[in-house]
Amino acid sequence: MDRFTGFPKDAMGFWHELEVEMNKAWFDAHKARYEAQWVAPFTALLAQVSAKLAATYRGIPLGAPKIMRIHRDVRFGKDKSPYKTWIGGGISLDTKKPTESVVALYAHFGLGEDFVGAGQYTFMDDTLVRWRKVVADAKTGPAIAKLVAGLTKKGYGIAASDTLARVPKPFDPEHPRAELLRMKGLVVAFPAIPRGLIHKPAFADWLVEHAKAAAPLAKWLHAHL
Repeated sequence: MDRFTGFPKDAMGFWHELEVEMNKAWFDAHKARYEAQWVAPFTALLAQVSAKLAATYRGIPLGAPKIMRIHRDVRFGKDKSPYKTWIGGGISLDTKKPTESVVALYAHFGLGEDFVGAGQYTFMDDTLVRWRKVVADAKTGPAIAKLVAGLTKKGYGIAASDTLARVPKPFDPEHPRAELLRMKGLVVAFPAIPRGLIHKPAFADWLVEHAKAAAPLAKWLHAHL
């Protein structure tokens, strides 16, 4: 598939059936369906969006679009279900996985809540130290606070993998950017996807529009972290 034409209208049925069956024999028998209904169109979608974002991120190489594995890591959790009931993927600002770096776009679709956004959901230890330092700094911090405020005013959500109840030490609990200091990631959540849009070619343009709006924040993260 060279161009995104929309996810099939009956594609959600795959996730509902997988949730009930949840076994290797069933998945192997329906893998071609998964590839055709979700992987192929999602691959085309990410490639198309990436091409249209190249100019916005001129000077910053975009990583190849990547789709996450459908297999769950069951080593540590109580839930031993072997498969995810959603598909996720994104476009990073470097060669790392979208889950390990700043992303120009991340999206997932399936059972439960759909999500589309940009930024970095989780700051690893070294990155978290740098994040707090630049946010607290009087020279670098105001810029990211201004970007967050501007996006929020336009109706975008701001989220993170975790937000502390208190400002971490040694920072002042009354710091003007206390809310950002408490966050252990920073993601711009796009508005809710209009009903039925994922089944239409226009979904690609919708993603590009919002990814461009989020680009200044993603660029700031890439430059400072």
